[in-house]
Amino acid sequence: MKHADERTAIEAAMRAAFPEADERVARFYAMQEYHLGWRDEDLHPASFDPGKLLRPRLCLLSCRAVGGDPRNALPLAAAIQLLHDFSLVHDDIQDQSDTRRGRPTVWKLWGLAQGINTGDGMFTIAHLALHRLALTSLPAATILDVLRRFDETILTICEGQFLDLSYEGNLQIDEGAYLAMIERKTAALIAASAELGALVGGADEETTQALFDFGRALGLAFQIEDDVLGIWGDPAVTGKPFAADLYRRKLSLPVIHALTTSPDKAFLMSLYAQPALDSDSVRQALAILDAAGSRVYAETTTAAYHGEAFAALDRVQGDATALEELRAIATNLLGRRA
Repeated sequence: MKHADERTAIEAAMRAAFPEADERVARFYAMQEYHLGWRDEDLHPASFDPGKLLRPRLCLLSCRAVGGDPRNALPLAAAIQLLHDFSLVHDDIQDQSDTRRGRPTVWKLWGLAQGINTGDGMFTIAHLALHRLALTSLPAATILDVLRRFDETILTICEGQFLDLSYEGNLQIDEGAYLAMIERKTAALIAASAELGALVGGADEETTQALFDFGRALGLAFQIEDDVLGIWGDPAVTGKPFAADLYRRKLSLPVIHALTTSPDKAFLMSLYAQPALDSDSVRQALAILDAAGSRVYAETTTAAYHGEAFAALDRVQGDATALEELRAIATNLLGRRA
């Protein structure tokens, strides 16, 4: 299945999970479709960037890699993307983010209450998508195993969000605590995407574990790469202001590294203790991070996790083309600009 065909098939499987809406509640589903890029701000049909679709693509490719039929994995791929998008709706509320993928966020357009309800609806539709596995040729025991692991993953993501919210304003957070948070919040779903795709494809436990390990390492690398882009990324490419994470006083890995190692860490701590950072404060923070080598440290850490991902993938014996596509995805994420 070509990349364009994958994207079309994933979106079709996502749409199939939505119920036929009574006119009274059609707007409820239209708000969800707005977040997914299927509608504009007036809720008219449209086609906006749905994002990388990294997670559902990993699911389908992992299924293929172990010799499975990716058509059996489409309900799972759709559920994974819907779950990811649900988490972004609620993330935007908790982070008070005004934009997502270059457009106003759901809560910004329709308020907090409707934003929460929109996310709740998408969470449920993700499960309805997953239940469509019953329409495939998969054994019931496999479907139940996927359902269990899917829900365990959701709980792990919620743990990560709990830690992320708990860490806000705590300048004593060290690298170990940070990695424990992003492993749950970001890496867990990427790992599950590969793991569950393999499970649907009929892989044995050893192969399933190898693909889980691949996804976990890739997820950690993905988040730390985001940390670098959040500070040093090109606004013309990322769509975010320069040093956006510093303005938000986000405790990303480069900042934690500088707070731990820099001789100017006390000054950096005083900057982060301010209610808000202006451009002069951000410039001073950047100078401290640069002097501490925090960008290089984060990029080196990213490369190490990429190495772990490739090593895990080397443990998988299966469809050479699918495995090469998985390797290409991991390679393309290293050094990305957005």
